[in-house]
Amino acid sequence: MTRRYNFCAGPAALPEAVLARARDELLDYHGRGLSVMEMSHRSNEFVAIAEQAEADLRQLLGVPSNYKVLFLQGGASLQFAMLPMNLLGQGGSGNFIQTGIWGKKALNEAKRLGFSHNVAASSEASNHTAVPAQDALQVSADAAYLHYTSNETIGGLEFDYTPHAQRDDGANVPLVCDMSSNILSGPLDVSQFGVIYAGAQKNIGPAGLTLVMVRDDLLGHAPSTTPSLFDYQLLADAGSMVNTPPTYAWYLAGLVFQWLKDDMGGLNAMDALNQRKADKLYAAIDGSGFYSNPIAPRNRSRMNVPFVLADATLESAFLAEAEEAGLLNLKGHRSVGGMRASLYNAVPEAAVDALIAFMADFEQRRG
Repeated sequence: MTRRYNFCAGPAALPEAVLARARDELLDYHGRGLSVMEMSHRSNEFVAIAEQAEADLRQLLGVPSNYKVLFLQGGASLQFAMLPMNLLGQGGSGNFIQTGIWGKKALNEAKRLGFSHNVAASSEASNHTAVPAQDALQVSADAAYLHYTSNETIGGLEFDYTPHAQRDDGANVPLVCDMSSNILSGPLDVSQFGVIYAGAQKNIGPAGLTLVMVRDDLLGHAPSTTPSLFDYQLLADAGSMVNTPPTYAWYLAGLVFQWLKDDMGGLNAMDALNQRKADKLYAAIDGSGFYSNPIAPRNRSRMNVPFVLADATLESAFLAEAEEAGLLNLKGHRSVGGMRASLYNAVPEAAVDALIAFMADFEQRRG
């Protein structure tokens, strides 16, 4: 079997070393005579897997001790509802920086549930090609939190700074971030945030798992009518096991954390590699009259690189020939079209080199 280069935005590429280890442990985990998929989540074996995964994640990100780490189901989209349920239980409004489709979905879910909300800033006027500046943020007087999406997977727009806000009374507004598509791509100061959440299927592991890190002072504010599976406090008290968690996805995430630590040298090394990959691809796009990317250079995503061809009628041919060349899942999201190459942690630099070579060849032949 020959593996190809996978540029899918999600579910995304997983490290080959992780897949190989999972394969070797699939039928018989450490001599136990059963698969991790068959284990009770209450067993000593799985509890050890879960605890090690959390410990490795805390080490990678330097998660402070006053944060709970939750391994949940439902995808990051479920957090669009869980966040206001937990953080607005004592009043106030959710404030949102709106920079694309996922940020808009988070805002719309808060609206749908009837919570007070405010758009603190929006990039809509620029067609989401640049992130609003820090001094453009206007939070409401009753702001309970400020939400933003650090990397818009579909549009390829990434924040180049960490927002912050204060209410009129001088109190800091807790910062909430959807980091689904750029978490673990480099170092992160978790202490700047009240809540961080991320769907796993980009840089963490397979689909079916969602990571949530929540500061202790933001726990315990959900009304008693909140379903128990939506209450951060209850989930934290139960070690993410109010019900049966996504055990195999949790196990695979733990393998990815070990791969980042032991094989890749940690997040500083990962940061340098990701920067190099993105710089190469953007340089190829900018150096061509055939390809283009609309995002302001300072806000270009390192994880998701959208681009279009000068002649849109050649898109189908580009995608078909790319697949024949072993370059998979380059079609852009249906809402924006064009192409998109996702360069997550598990996408090797050789994949980017192969894509650049193919793009140059296609331009020479078809441009």
